[in-house]
Amino acid sequence: MSASGNAMAMFETRLADDQIKVLEENFTKVSKHPDETTLMLIAAECGLSEEETAKWFRMRNAQWRKAEGLPAELGSVKD
Repeated sequence: MSASGNAMAMFETRLADDQIKVLEENFTKVSKHPDETTLMLIAAECGLSEEETAKWFRMRNAQWRKAEGLPAELGSVKD
């Protein structure tokens, strides 16, 4: 498992299954890059801080990009 995969796994072990479910649903169905308002709503729904939610999305995006064969960081290509 990669470093970002390890970090993601460690972060998710601190989250409840229902929190992960909400985060994943928003990632796949709403946006991989939620705006500030959407991030705030997701955080409230999960019972997480906006910072924790933003961190989860950053790590999940890196994991998704790697799986897609893209660089881990967002570059000139919009997801």
